[in-house]
Amino acid sequence: MRSLPLAFLALTMASQATRLPAQALTPEQVVTAATLPLPTELRAGATVLALGADGNTTTRLRSGTNGMTCLGPVPGRADFHVACYQDAMEPFMARGRALRQSGVQGPQVDTVRFAEAAKGTLALPKQPASLYSLSGGTFDTATGTVSGARALYVIYVPYATTQTTGISARPSGSSPWLMNPGTPKAHIMFTPSM
Repeated sequence: MRSLPLAFLALTMASQATRLPAQALTPEQVVTAATLPLPTELRAGATVLALGADGNTTTRLRSGTNGMTCLGPVPGRADFHVACYQDAMEPFMARGRALRQSGVQGPQVDTVRFAEAAKGTLALPKQPASLYSLSGGTFDTATGTVSGARALYVIYVPYATTQTTGISARPSGSSPWLMNPGTPKAHIMFTPSM
């Protein structure tokens, strides 16, 4: 499995210095924060899940209508991070949360999910599925905005390879590239400055 590019890891590590507001977010603030990665026209129709302090337990705050699911920030986590993904990704994402909650950590989470996908017991998207995220920065509860966060855009295409897509698997900051090719977690990475 390919590791994250150094530039992305550096950005992620830098984001750990940022903090969420000291006070707990209201459910409405969680919905606002969770949907920020999405294009504006998709925000109102997204399902929103609030994460527990363990980062794995979820509570449905809102049921959506447009096929997108968003995860709110983890309470008390040092770095601000929210993500939204196409609903077809939910079985894969939920399984990862359940495994981590049961004590499975690190690369072993994907080892289990990949084995379950190979057996056909873990559903994967049958078409390309998007993921949008924001990491780092500061969430302003008064305005419902985030400043200083870095965006990441991904299109999951399970089992895709360079041969099936024509997309290089070499990390690039200026063009799309394929991460984890040939696996259930294969996805096309996009740099927001493109």
